[in-house]
Amino acid sequence: MEAYRTAYVYVRDTFAGTLKETDSGYSFIYDCDYLTTPNATAVSLTLPLQAEEYTSKTLFSFFDGLIPEGWLLDIVSRNWKIDRKDRFGLLLVACKDPIGNVRIKEVLE
Repeated sequence: MEAYRTAYVYVRDTFAGTLKETDSGYSFIYDCDYLTTPNATAVSLTLPLQAEEYTSKTLFSFFDGLIPEGWLLDIVSRNWKIDRKDRFGLLLVACKDPIGNVRIKEVLE
């Protein structure tokens, strides 16, 4: 399954896993080193710690929920010239430095 775009997911500034946009939807997998960290916490309740990859036809609801809404979404979409329907693209630009403990970093290949 080839990835179109890839993002690194950090929990409290620690690399936790990789989120990918693929031809069949999306995948998320925790980093094996992160899983062995004594204080490792799940990215969300809907994505508990596990070694197996998560897959979904749509962007996982937790990650989609990080994307701004309303007027802030309008600003993000307009300033970065990203279609509001491009949820992964919006996630990459709007969630580099969010309020919570999870942040997203685009992987440029």
